[in-house]
Amino acid sequence: MIHSAYIHIPFCHHICHYCDFNKVFMKGQPVDEYLSHLNKEMKMQLQKYPADKLSTIFVGGGTPTALDASQLEVLCRNINDSLPYSRDEVEFTFEANPGDLTSDKLEVLYQNGVNRLSFGVQSFNDELLKRIGRNHRSKDVYTSIEAAKKAGFENISIDLIYALPGQTVADFKHTLKTALEFDLPHYSSYSLIIEPKTVFYNLMRKGKLSLPPQEAEAEMYSVLMEEMEAAGIHQYEISNFAKKGFESKHNLVYWNNEEYYGFGAGAHGYAEGNRYANFGPLKKYMQPLEEGQLPIIENHEQTKGEKMEEEMFLGLRKTQGVSVSHFTEKFGESPMTVFKEAIEEMTQKELLAVEDSYIRLTQKGKFLGNEVFQAFLGVI
Repeated sequence: MIHSAYIHIPFCHHICHYCDFNKVFMKGQPVDEYLSHLNKEMKMQLQKYPADKLSTIFVGGGTPTALDASQLEVLCRNINDSLPYSRDEVEFTFEANPGDLTSDKLEVLYQNGVNRLSFGVQSFNDELLKRIGRNHRSKDVYTSIEAAKKAGFENISIDLIYALPGQTVADFKHTLKTALEFDLPHYSSYSLIIEPKTVFYNLMRKGKLSLPPQEAEAEMYSVLMEEMEAAGIHQYEISNFAKKGFESKHNLVYWNNEEYYGFGAGAHGYAEGNRYANFGPLKKYMQPLEEGQLPIIENHEQTKGEKMEEEMFLGLRKTQGVSVSHFTEKFGESPMTVFKEAIEEMTQKELLAVEDSYIRLTQKGKFLGNEVFQAFLGVI
């Protein structure tokens, strides 16, 4: 039974230089039409894969808060009408850009049961924000978080990116210090990854992108873990940190390799052993729905081997690691047997440890996570 839903809003007022998510400039786009088709898709998916009660809903993008207050009202009302959940029990998250959330938008979200906001802050250095194509500035973070708290939101997270072009370790320390002064319950921080079809990718190919050396990137990650720990915010996943009880339940669905709906243009979902992807372009997404069809471009039925591999490389992202007993109960085989060679090799390299019936990354392993995850792919 599925207990989580991801909803994609692909509209942006501005495209960032590093972003490769499915998104379009909002101006001139059929936003209202899109919301209507999205509602139709939610209803159709629920008929195909019925759900009892959702425990997490995550609205991401693009920029969901690029919608105006009346469009947000329509979206929230459709979610409420189409998806089964209890306001008292659900973790209902909206991604937001600092500076986007006016008091009327915040009121709409709060009144419709949204109880968690995730702000894409990225940096507190205005020069860097300009360089990476963000259209907010650090002062907008202060006003947005203050307004969100005033509207009644307590569960607030901010995203940071490190290893940005021209960024120094000292600069990242300043960003971290500023972020921690907000004393929020949740923080996410990722190193910059240069993805194809982005502004940064094109600049890199032309030799015009100056990135920090690997040693500096590793030092930034080290500083990140130390500062979060010192602030009493524990690391529960490679890039995620929270006060006790404020871990992102929705993201844990992904890392626990559990199933979830993916609604919207370019969204991915996982239902009844099938991983599926929707059409990305808006017209291609909406066309099948007009004909009474789901807008799915890809559908892959997972083999047992694929499920086991994913259980490992997703689960190892968590600080807790992969439970040997849970894996064995889920698949009828022990990971210690199925992945014997990979576990032995990574343990010898001191990247993995097996402790208290959990397989987890060592501190050294956190810096070389991709090497560890790779060891579990294509094994079966």
